[in-house]
Amino acid sequence: MKNSGNPYYNGPVSDHFDGVRFYNPGGTAPRGFADLLRWQFGGGRVRWPARYDSPFLQAKPVLGVDGEQLRVTMIGHATLLIQVAGLNILTDPVWSQRASPLAFAGPRRRNAPGVLMDDLPPIDLVLVTHNHYDHLDLDTLSALHAEHAPQIVTPLGNDAIIRRAMPRAEILVVDWGDRVELEGAAVHAEPCHHWSARRSRDRRMALWAAFVIETPAGKIYHVGDTGFHDGINYRAAREKHGCFRLANLPFGSYEPRWFMASQHQNPEEAVMGMVACGAEHVAGHHWGTFRLTNEGIEEPLRALETALDKAGIERNRFRALRPGEVFDVPLASPEGE
Repeated sequence: MKNSGNPYYNGPVSDHFDGVRFYNPGGTAPRGFADLLRWQFGGGRVRWPARYDSPFLQAKPVLGVDGEQLRVTMIGHATLLIQVAGLNILTDPVWSQRASPLAFAGPRRRNAPGVLMDDLPPIDLVLVTHNHYDHLDLDTLSALHAEHAPQIVTPLGNDAIIRRAMPRAEILVVDWGDRVELEGAAVHAEPCHHWSARRSRDRRMALWAAFVIETPAGKIYHVGDTGFHDGINYRAAREKHGCFRLANLPFGSYEPRWFMASQHQNPEEAVMGMVACGAEHVAGHHWGTFRLTNEGIEEPLRALETALDKAGIERNRFRALRPGEVFDVPLASPEGE
């Protein structure tokens, strides 16, 4: 039976899909238009500088790594190049100047991508966590498809959006709990507490997800966007997969809390998530590139340091990455394995 009003996905009802829209079981729905206006016109936004250049030069990644090596290079926002087990993986790739459907309006980059697209190694796999414009950028995906033809893994419904721009793309579509086998690795789709939209009338009509990448060099937990949700999804990931050598966790775009708490965790919650999922190291992202919310550009850094110190965690275990920064992830300690 065809779903009424959902342009992206037609499938059976589940514990997180009501036949038209996806939802967070036991969670909080995104706030409505009245609350959006209250936030947008309520003041409290801290000004950002016109530019926030990275102290790191644009990186020129190696062709690949193998053995026990695990390398992460920050491109910007939630776009990371993960190199592991001979695979080159991009998460939520955005090279565009704006995270917006419009070329002339919307959040614009405050720093250059940390790697030029022409300097990328051959890309094997692209993970797209959900369809917000700061995570699903069709111009970037089209360019990557033309040059690299990578496999794309994305949750239910997002494939319909991507195929309109690149009908020949190789897309693996996943629901929460699915596992896909790749050459040298496996990818699991897991719940996170978020939502989706490309326009005003398609809210929650495509699914959102976190990913677990299972490799011979260890397990990687990639979360593109999430509210903390009492740590439920973090604990579930640990119970299912064990501890992680690396977690890629968002820790920016979180103020005001009354509006953002259900969709974007703050630095203190990101640290609690690190502990709850058993991550030995964290690549922190989703800060300092696109101004999406009220906090100042460096407020997440200060709040993160405070949260790590309070939790008794060494600051170098949770790296707040800047564009062009390369993180060679240490092996997990015996206690973390």
